[in-house]
Amino acid sequence: MANGALMHSRSVIASAWGIVQRKMDNLAAVANLVARWYIAKIFFYSGLNKFRDWESTLYLFREEYHVPLLAPEIAAALATAGELGFAVLLAAGLFTRFAASGLFLINIVAVVSYHDALKDSPAALQDHLEWGILLALLLTTQVQTLTLDQTLARRNKA
Repeated sequence: MANGALMHSRSVIASAWGIVQRKMDNLAAVANLVARWYIAKIFFYSGLNKFRDWESTLYLFREEYHVPLLAPEIAAALATAGELGFAVLLAAGLFTRFAASGLFLINIVAVVSYHDALKDSPAALQDHLEWGILLALLLTTQVQTLTLDQTLARRNKA
């Protein structure tokens, strides 16, 4: 008798957990969208600030940021274009993994190039770490809803 009750309890728990998992799966697209918009906003505003005050941007890339292998002017232009372009693609969910990988690379280059200043600012270093984690999640998950990628895939099938 006790064994039957235990089996029934396990069945009820498994059934309830299955419902919870399906609900979480349905929320995955929303969580992915929020993460994309959050990261896109950060990088877009950073790129916009660089673009708006180009002289300061060039100064920072010449004097503060030490991007390996690139001239400061080229690094500044690539960083600005990358932050703006990849952020727009990521927010729209267009070429999502490509955009996330571009921003992931920009984030790594920023940490490497500006490490001397970041090491003295644990909060700023923590920001870059969190952005990297979110971007890594966006790179490795296959959420296809609420994206322009999904819309294009549907049109290609039709």
